[in-house]
Amino acid sequence: MNAFALYKHYIALSFRGQMQYRASFIMLTISVFLSSGLEFIGIWAIFDRFGQLKSWTLAEVALFYGIVNMGMAIAKAVSRGFDHFATTIRNGDFDRLLLRPRNTVLQLLGQELQLMRIGQFTQGFLVLCYAAYILDITWTVPKITLVMASTLACACVFGGLFVLRATLCFWTTESLDLINAVSYGGQETARYPLSIYRKWFRRFFTYVIPLACISYYPALVILDRPDSLGSPIWFQWTAPAIGFLFFFLTLQFWRFGTRHYRSTGS
Repeated sequence: MNAFALYKHYIALSFRGQMQYRASFIMLTISVFLSSGLEFIGIWAIFDRFGQLKSWTLAEVALFYGIVNMGMAIAKAVSRGFDHFATTIRNGDFDRLLLRPRNTVLQLLGQELQLMRIGQFTQGFLVLCYAAYILDITWTVPKITLVMASTLACACVFGGLFVLRATLCFWTTESLDLINAVSYGGQETARYPLSIYRKWFRRFFTYVIPLACISYYPALVILDRPDSLGSPIWFQWTAPAIGFLFFFLTLQFWRFGTRHYRSTGS
């Protein structure tokens, strides 16, 4: 059984397990949908009070919000094993994963598929549709492809942050709140245009944690809006590739961490 077939088997098992309690699944999905909706209501309240945010309208920010929420939903759905890796380390369960003749990344990705994240993805998609309707965006095949690539790249960046936090647990055991601040705080950051932040903040979320590359720059292309920061159009089109590169680099750091793992000592 190759890796892809094994992953499909993991997903099928997770799906069957969660469908044993369908009422619970439906209620969890609805609750995730509503909680995500409350976040957007908060953004709406800001624009209802102030009108614009440095020349950016609610509909334009809704485009950022939709892409980021869909990407985060995918990342949280498939990265459950990494998101809760600190518990795996403390309980000594990671030692069992190492004994199996399969890649540890594959085993953690297949640990659980959080189907309830469909609620968050759906809510983000609806907000994206609202933005497209209000802004009257002219959709072309390249733009649709860019939205899809940006969403997947967004999932890679947040998934990479979960991998990074899990890898640090090899040395710290407990997950670091600093990484939580970057991942979940970064989600809030990416929902707004990069140009509204200070220069040092823009540089951090472009060159260190490339959240701007998966929301701000692709959104400029979709909106046909010039960049006040002066980025070239070719970079705006290709920026989502940096999100995939970031995920690849975090996997290399994960491999470095597993080579230096010394078991729980318990």
